[in-house]
Amino acid sequence: MSEHKSDISGWLVRRASWHLWVALGAVLVALVARTARLTSNGGMDNAIVVRAARVWLAGGSPYDDPHFLYLPSAVVAAAPWTAVPRGALSVLVPLMVTGCLVGGWVCALRLHGVPPRSRFAALGLIGLAVGFAPFAHLVLLGNWTATAALALPLAVLLVGRGRWVAAGLVLGAAVALKPLLAPVGLLFVFARRWRGLAWLAGVPAATSAGAALLLPDPAGFFTRTLPFLLRGDDGFVRLYEASPLAVLPRMGVPGVWAALLAFAMAAAGVACAYRRWRAGDAGPLRPAETAALLMLSAFLVSRPSYDHYLLVVVPLLLAGALQEGAVTRRPWFWLALVPQLRGVTWPYLEAGERRAFRDAVTLCVLAMTLAVHCRRGGGDRPVRRSRTRPLEVDAGVRGWQPPGPRADTLGAEQEPRPPATRFDPA
Repeated sequence: MSEHKSDISGWLVRRASWHLWVALGAVLVALVARTARLTSNGGMDNAIVVRAARVWLAGGSPYDDPHFLYLPSAVVAAAPWTAVPRGALSVLVPLMVTGCLVGGWVCALRLHGVPPRSRFAALGLIGLAVGFAPFAHLVLLGNWTATAALALPLAVLLVGRGRWVAAGLVLGAAVALKPLLAPVGLLFVFARRWRGLAWLAGVPAATSAGAALLLPDPAGFFTRTLPFLLRGDDGFVRLYEASPLAVLPRMGVPGVWAALLAFAMAAAGVACAYRRWRAGDAGPLRPAETAALLMLSAFLVSRPSYDHYLLVVVPLLLAGALQEGAVTRRPWFWLALVPQLRGVTWPYLEAGERRAFRDAVTLCVLAMTLAVHCRRGGGDRPVRRSRTRPLEVDAGVRGWQPPGPRADTLGAEQEPRPPATRFDPA
């Protein structure tokens, strides 16, 4: 991005003053401090993983808790947190979650060529933290989705630099902690980068197999967690799921029709993502939009699918707002985010159990907007040729010429005209 542009993009990429960084720091510290005051274990979702690790260390099976939906490798990764006092957890976990979100934002900025010290970097992060409700929600929950929010922009940044194997390693490590970014493997299939795909699949497979041997129930993930996810019959979880699979039945739509619609939308999203990758244009928008649409397509059919999953894709797309032809230049992108504005009370949706309806609107509109954008090849749409016939000029006016020197006398010497005499009344 050039700082010498005369439009607003040139102003946004210039270096931010210290006032903006102070405002950003105050916002992030307030989020961490609020979470530390409201929680005693770093957040409800983080407590589920740490509790599973404590059960494992005590000789039990972590999959006895039906809400533990992680691979066996996550149990081993959470084991060190069992030695941390609860008071320290309430501060360290929101700090780490916030750090992951900030790191993902910085990686997305570097992908799109925006200076991390620019005004856009500071204002964009302030906007996400203050105006985008899932940001504060994720910090409050302490969910390990934060690792995916960091890993996806970092992996796409590596892909943009041609380092596919490194990107596969990053994504594989993230999947080992939480299998949220597995759909990005299709990006490697589209690009036929088989070595990177092997690392993406091999890292979580190897770590989970090794960790499963240490568990009293090595096959617990396949015998308990997967059936739980496929059935989706947990009444508590269903109230907060944003996918059409869970929301449409609550509106009276039969489950079969809801599943058909959700899977049709997801299949269309994958097809549009493939078309976007096949566009072959250079620049960061191609891998970023392809990866984001693959993730949104997966969220349409995944169980569960929460509001904070949007933080995996929204910062990656938002960081490209200064790029010509980005999806953020479309009004429907911003309309999709309106239900996630903080501080807005929506009629009949005030209760937390009804928040899923707002999240479903954002998810579906955002997925459809990006799918249409990718279906048209991103921002590089060809200019249509005009089908109008050339203007026919009547023969009687073909010889007409505008006032002034004639075309056939432009190069000829002209007779000098006498100077005009000035009238003097005296």
